Amino acid sequence: MHVRCPDRLPEDAYRQVLEQMAELSPVVQALPPTAALAELKGALRYHGADAVRLGEMLRVRTISRLGVDIRVGIGSSITVAATVSGQVPRPSGVLAVPPDRVTDWLGPLPVEALHGIGPRQAQALRDYGVHSVGLLATVPPATVQRLLGGRAGRQAADRARGVDPRPVVPRALPATASVHRAFPRHTLDGAAVRAALLDLVVTLAVQLRGGGRAARGLTLALRFAGGTTWEKSRRLPEASAHDDDLRTMAYRLIDAAGLQRGRITAITLKADDLVSADQVAEQISLDEVRETRLVAEEVSDRIRAKFGPDAIRPATTLLRVS
Repeated sequence: MHVRCPDRLPEDAYRQVLEQMAELSPVVQALPPTAALAELKGALRYHGADAVRLGEMLRVRTISRLGVDIRVGIGSSITVAATVSGQVPRPSGVLAVPPDRVTDWLGPLPVEALHGIGPRQAQALRDYGVHSVGLLATVPPATVQRLLGGRAGRQAADRARGVDPRPVVPRALPATASVHRAFPRHTLDGAAVRAALLDLVVTLAVQLRGGGRAARGLTLALRFAGGTTWEKSRRLPEASAHDDDLRTMAYRLIDAAGLQRGRITAITLKADDLVSADQVAEQISLDEVRETRLVAEEVSDRIRAKFGPDAIRPATTLLRVS
């Protein structure tokens, strides 16, 4: 079963959809940001229901419990199920293709509808005269390999015939943590935006260290007057929960936004792909300035633990408030 959630679904809602899927099957594979797979073989026996019924149950639960409607595709392999879900009319529905009808169902579809075929690959096939999945299935695999490359060609030739031996691999969505700041009125003041971002960096870093976690990446999301949004993610060189590392990456992200005269109404900073701090190797640094800041960071954490989270604030934030 391949599930497609609405575009731009908030992460917390996406996590809840995964939880609903886990109630039906113990084998669920998250495909961020808005899709997921579930293996149904054991679930069919456990629930005593057919695959379509399970898909309908999932859809009813996501609508009634979460207010989220989904598209569900059911097939004999990952490729078939994902292709089927892509053919479910928006915004939602459940569609299943029995194993004995796979090739007949796939045949009339345009090549770009086959899951795993990208725009460039589809164009290469169309230039060769292959416009449908059925035609792709009749082309000798060696020819497809010459058109798309060795591995990609083999996969495309197999999947056009409904062959895809990949199993559903249980994979949960990596843990995240986020902080948010909304402005009372939209602001054009770059200094105020940067000060707010620094405040979020420190708050997020303290939150991570307090939970014994470190982030492998950061995501910065900006909301502008009128409701438009901008979002960008980057991986950290090494997993970290230190103010310096998160601040450096956050500033790179805000610089990438190229704000100029952007009227910002809110900022969200998210730590992605969290790991236990015990898994992060602390390397000895010869940078005396960094080592001094890390010592100061440790002292600051102790002060906050004793006197409260607002006992120490970034200097730029204090200047902005005063």
